[in-house]
Amino acid sequence: MEQQTVLKTQRLLLRPFSPDDADDVTRLANDRDIAANTRNIPYPYMKPVAERWIADLSERYRNGTEVTFAITHIQEHYLIGAISLMLKPVDERAELGYWIGRPYWNNGYATEAARVVVQFGFEELRLNRIYAQHLKRNPASGRILQKIGMKYEGCLRQHIKKWGAFEDIMYYGILKSEFEATD
Repeated sequence: MEQQTVLKTQRLLLRPFSPDDADDVTRLANDRDIAANTRNIPYPYMKPVAERWIADLSERYRNGTEVTFAITHIQEHYLIGAISLMLKPVDERAELGYWIGRPYWNNGYATEAARVVVQFGFEELRLNRIYAQHLKRNPASGRILQKIGMKYEGCLRQHIKKWGAFEDIMYYGILKSEFEATD
């Protein structure tokens, strides 16, 4: 892959992360509620974790396994969160994942970012399918997926163990043909 694309919406600029983002990532991700509602964000979330994560992103992009965008405000450039497509090129599919910093919840940023990233996945990456999952106890994430056109595909009961408790995982997906039908 070449240099990572920058995506724009009415309110957002989605760009590659840079090492300069480590302080903001640490500040936003070091929130117990963010960690509790995601599979892979630890708590506490310390700056060396952010630095290592950011450093690894360019390699994942180069080897074609992941594209991750910093979600930033288009005019004021502050960091809002992150959104990724974890790519499976052989199957022409990707898993969508995202997190939004608590100060920016309930502003529609996740929906806006997810919509443009799904479009990018189908139009630029030529994917056939994009899917996402969320913890059952986080229905707000499911509403975001529904708003961007994903269909509920099922529940994997007690599929993961998070902080000592088994958690149900809800799956959603959208096919390229379904996405094209909404244009």
